[in-house]
Amino acid sequence: MKADKATEPSGAPVESAGRRELWVWVGMTALGALLVLLAAGRVWVRALDAAGPDTVVPTGGELSPALTPVALAGLAGVVAVLATKGVGRRVVGGLLTLCGVGAAAGTWTALDEATVAGWLHERNVLRGATAMPWEAVSLWPGVAAVGALLMIAGGVLAIMRGGRWTGMSARYERGAGADTPEARAAQAAQADRAMWDALDRGDDPTDPR
Repeated sequence: MKADKATEPSGAPVESAGRRELWVWVGMTALGALLVLLAAGRVWVRALDAAGPDTVVPTGGELSPALTPVALAGLAGVVAVLATKGVGRRVVGGLLTLCGVGAAAGTWTALDEATVAGWLHERNVLRGATAMPWEAVSLWPGVAAVGALLMIAGGVLAIMRGGRWTGMSARYERGAGADTPEARAAQAAQADRAMWDALDRGDDPTDPR
């Protein structure tokens, strides 16, 4: 008599899709934080010729000191989403959204006329310049803005869909539950199936070979 063939649990395809979605989310959100971090270290302002060749110009992080901290917090949030689940994961998603909003606000205010003029005057005061002509470098503020949008989208997705994703915590729980009565029952059922398969092949399941 043959034992019934085991079937895949019905939730397996859903779990697999959730895992793929999780890793796409990780890549997207981490990329956003890295873009903000990269842009914060680049020069956002170009001094025009009339300002003199030795004029010191600011990076994005110098014009908006919040950019680097919120980008680092975003990277930490990505790791935290992998390590949490349920309500905790949604809370982290909310914090990630706030980090993205902070990065967007910092990008927007960094190139304020008064902010840039004040920074240039303070750092170049020994050169005797009072009003320095400058223009924005469009590339890096744009990169920071894209990164901020990715962080915001990542935070919102973690709030809305994070409950469907597996993570490190789920993997640890499966490992920790390997010695539960349910796990032992599953192992016994698997052993029974192996015995029936051996009998079907004409093998002696008690043979130690």
